[in-house]
Amino acid sequence: MSALTAIFGSAEDKSQDSDKLLQLYWNRAELKKEFASMRKEQFQLQDRIKQQEGATARLQQKLDHLEDLLLDPDWAHNVVTFFQLRGLAIRCERKLARFAEQLKQQREQKQHSSLLVNWNEERAREVRVLERKVLEQRDNVHMLEDRLQAERHRLLSMSGLLRFFRRRSVTAALDSLAEQIEAARLGEAQIVASIDEVNARIPPENQGLDVASKRSINLMILAFAQQLYLHFADDKLSALAKEASDKSVGAINYGSRDECEVLLNRVRKRREAMEQSNDFAAVLQKRARLIGEKAQFRNDTDAVPIAGSVSNVFNIDPNGLVRESEANLLGENYWGISKVLSR
Repeated sequence: MSALTAIFGSAEDKSQDSDKLLQLYWNRAELKKEFASMRKEQFQLQDRIKQQEGATARLQQKLDHLEDLLLDPDWAHNVVTFFQLRGLAIRCERKLARFAEQLKQQREQKQHSSLLVNWNEERAREVRVLERKVLEQRDNVHMLEDRLQAERHRLLSMSGLLRFFRRRSVTAALDSLAEQIEAARLGEAQIVASIDEVNARIPPENQGLDVASKRSINLMILAFAQQLYLHFADDKLSALAKEASDKSVGAINYGSRDECEVLLNRVRKRREAMEQSNDFAAVLQKRARLIGEKAQFRNDTDAVPIAGSVSNVFNIDPNGLVRESEANLLGENYWGISKVLSR
């Protein structure tokens, strides 16, 4: 037998060999999965490298093009003018974005404050109702205690023979009153717990703005965008700034060096005047009302008006006189307005 075992092996040895083979199989499968995952990651990284190389090449082309323009004396002043106008557009975009964000925050805070006021009033009303119930329960307890005391006094004041015959009924009445008192006190404790629960409620979170509020905000944003447009429109700087933000450097020729200097001076003066002009809240509100009178929406849930319906620009002078002109600021996305509207 030992000789046969030596030749063929035991059942236990065969079982161990099978377990080892199975383990090797699973290890090989896991290695193949890991290898496939690494190859996939490798291909993804190679694609990202190619994309980055393409972006770097395009950026290098732009830098080379800009360098060529700056080396050309006939174009150097045009490059400076182009970036000053683009900077003006960026400044207006930032002012509009900051105005929109502040307006949204103010409206959200106002709406949330109103929500909290209503919530606190409702909570206070519930507490008052519960407090009245507590007082009613306490009055009931006091009344039952008085009745209990009276029954006890009546029992003690009875003569011996009368007390013997009526003791059982009086004792039952006393037990009933004691149970009622205990139940009333338990009810009072439950009501007090309900008051604590109401007082411990977490205030509601901000629910966001409704469509009407979003529309009102968007009308004010459009009014402010028109304010910026009109501030630079007289010197035709609005259109030039918009053009510089849409096109690439070298695509626009602003003329000779002297002509560029004149244009740069206009940009600087109007920019300085813009920073000093802040008292136009009443004008914005009036302009927003005028825009709202003509604004149309695709449906009842849309907060952004149809661009063509708000293409009238309202110039309001200090005397309140209104002059209208045509400029589709929303449709042409002046000052990046489409990014800051509430939706």
